[in-house]
Amino acid sequence: MQDETLLMMPGPVPMPQRVRMAMAKQAINHRGAEFGECFEDINRMLKPVFGTENDILVISGSGSAGMEAAVANFCAKKKVVSLVNGKFGDRLYKISKLYSDEATGLASEWGTPLDLEKLKEELENGAEAVTLVHNETSAAIKNPAEEIGKLCRKHDALFIMDGITSIGGDVVKADKWGADIAIVGSQKCLAAPAGLAAVSVSEKAWENIAEWRPLYLDLLAYKKSAQKSQTPYTPAVPLFFALREALRIVEEEGLENRIARHKNMADAVRAAAKAWGLELFPKLDKYHEYSNTATAICYPEGIEDSKFRGAINRMGIEISGGQDELKGKIFRIGTMGATGAPEVMAVLSAVQKTLKEQGKTPQSCGVMAAAEVLKV
Repeated sequence: MQDETLLMMPGPVPMPQRVRMAMAKQAINHRGAEFGECFEDINRMLKPVFGTENDILVISGSGSAGMEAAVANFCAKKKVVSLVNGKFGDRLYKISKLYSDEATGLASEWGTPLDLEKLKEELENGAEAVTLVHNETSAAIKNPAEEIGKLCRKHDALFIMDGITSIGGDVVKADKWGADIAIVGSQKCLAAPAGLAAVSVSEKAWENIAEWRPLYLDLLAYKKSAQKSQTPYTPAVPLFFALREALRIVEEEGLENRIARHKNMADAVRAAAKAWGLELFPKLDKYHEYSNTATAICYPEGIEDSKFRGAINRMGIEISGGQDELKGKIFRIGTMGATGAPEVMAVLSAVQKTLKEQGKTPQSCGVMAAAEVLKV
């Protein structure tokens, strides 16, 4: 990758060569047996990654298409509560408002714990569905999906969980947690190209499907087509081949090993930040944790976002800044997909060098602190 930018962002991520080559095929008949075999392979390999035995439907569209499909099919005209402590929780709330006049956003400051007591109140007052971003990468905080699932089950509410940046990189147990709908995006922890979303759907969710549904994102149409190992509309065939190869790599590594690798990388970045004397952005409680696929670090005084990330980019590495209200306040390092110790050491070396050059002398060597965690 010497002539390519190293992406150390919360997605997209560097793709293994095998995944890239899987797209370099001649066009095929997407209604033929070859595509059907690919479709079945993907479905089989996604189920353990989701932690589900439920139906899984793959949409040619980004993670946001999966989010909208979930809300449009199962929340339309329902009393919906959206939990918000970052950009993507807010996106689910915005989508919910499009499909329901009874959508409520329970907002916390970005990167701070969700208010579970208020959620209990909403459920006791008749909320029929709850939306949650499990791993909110805009603030690098992991939200308590299991606890929220328990509350939804207690009150017989549908639980819609965005696992776009956790599925394939962290522990996700959709069935055990009671996630009626769970969503993943292809370009995050799975290390496939952007452009596919997969949605798991429980029997309870199917029993509550909306009467009116969008045409392209009608999940009942996807379910019917899936019975024939097809999609209802023309699929992005090269992306399906790439996703299959990415999932084969997940199988070869082993899901437990993959999750452990992601945590180890995130631990290393956090150790580096601590050594530099920089503050991690999220505020935690007993239910909330740091993300294991992205780390948000507060800028020290005197460091300007565009200059800082621009200098790192000139070294051939791209990290992310803050979004919306967090722009200029934090920078984010992704540790997801197929990356490992060499990539983590590279980005931390670049960050440490840039901090020094731009007037922030680290308290100690973050690169060495990370190396100890990574055992390199």
